[in-house]
Amino acid sequence: MADIYDLLVVGGGPGGLAAGIYGSRSRLKTAVIEKARPGGQAATTEELANYPGFFDGSTGPGLMEKFRAHAEFFGTEILRGNIVEMDLSGAVKKLVAKDGTEYLAHAVVLAPGAEPRSLNIPGERRLRGKGVSYCATCDADFFEDLDVVVVGNGDAAIEEAEYLTKFAENVTIIVIHEEGVLDCNKASAERAFKNPKLHFVWNSVLEEIVGDELVELVRVRNIRTNEITELETNGVFFFVGTVPRTDFLKGHVALNEQGYIITNEMMETDVPGVYAVGDARVKYLRQVVTAAADGAVAAVAAEKYLAEMEAFREQVLEADKPVLLLFWAPQVEESISAIGALEAAVADNENVQIAKMDTYRNRKIAGRYQVKACPTLLLFRNGEEVGRLEGVFTTEQVSELLK
Repeated sequence: MADIYDLLVVGGGPGGLAAGIYGSRSRLKTAVIEKARPGGQAATTEELANYPGFFDGSTGPGLMEKFRAHAEFFGTEILRGNIVEMDLSGAVKKLVAKDGTEYLAHAVVLAPGAEPRSLNIPGERRLRGKGVSYCATCDADFFEDLDVVVVGNGDAAIEEAEYLTKFAENVTIIVIHEEGVLDCNKASAERAFKNPKLHFVWNSVLEEIVGDELVELVRVRNIRTNEITELETNGVFFFVGTVPRTDFLKGHVALNEQGYIITNEMMETDVPGVYAVGDARVKYLRQVVTAAADGAVAAVAAEKYLAEMEAFREQVLEADKPVLLLFWAPQVEESISAIGALEAAVADNENVQIAKMDTYRNRKIAGRYQVKACPTLLLFRNGEEVGRLEGVFTTEQVSELLK
């Protein structure tokens, strides 16, 4: 039988590696499964100047190597694998790699990442990180007083183009539409047209990016005349959307219409014990620093979840006699009096045991058993719920429940 990990992380980008660091440091048996080398998109970014504390000659690969070493220092296993199947429904989650290897875990962090939508233009992939970029926030300052080209004309593209004008000398937007027509909202369009640093090439598409070691120029085709013109530039920014790598998660966790994983502020998905971090989840800002923060939150939340579930398993599910489980809260007076009624009812009964759980501290289990009132008393036999009392109850009602 395969080893059961406390925490399995699917994806070795900054979010996944941060989850590994925090998981292992919490003494959880933790592994990160990555189909390529650890680091994700950040490992393909040569210059990295906006991660706090790393600003002088920092590189994406260098920072991600530190993330990996940090995780391994605390005991995280880095495993090579491409997860293609899974069963997340039970207390023990099962992940299956493409080569058939099965992995088992009590909690899972999903960190599959996302990738910029590529137009597969000649030169785009070869010059990525060498003048070709997909993130103005990440790379704008590298183009101070230089000329750049923007591909895309939706809300995000125009917003990012305006941001670039704070650094670049000239920003040229290549637009497929007729003159004056943009896909962004009207207010953004009006603001863009008034910006003296923004220039537009209408009825056109990008045909090729040219350069040896760095971007030198682009070739642009007019879709009306098919005329090709060359435009010297130092950089090309693509803002045509991103694609989350979540196809393998469909039907397993909740995704939004664009395929991003839906989580709450604790990085919890709609499946108990399953978390999601980084660029693949619904979020406002997709950066290395926010992915790392996601990973820290998810691992801490998972550690609390595992502690909660372990206590529940030992006290209730694996008990060798019937268990009366009381969900209570110290600030609810009725639940405090319920403790007295419960203890009085079983004072002379050695064939049953009592377990108490603070509803607030054990929200996962309370939710799992649809506990809506405080107090609520559940009766378990052989690990299964067989009865309950909701709200204020008496000693006589407890005795009747046990019959």
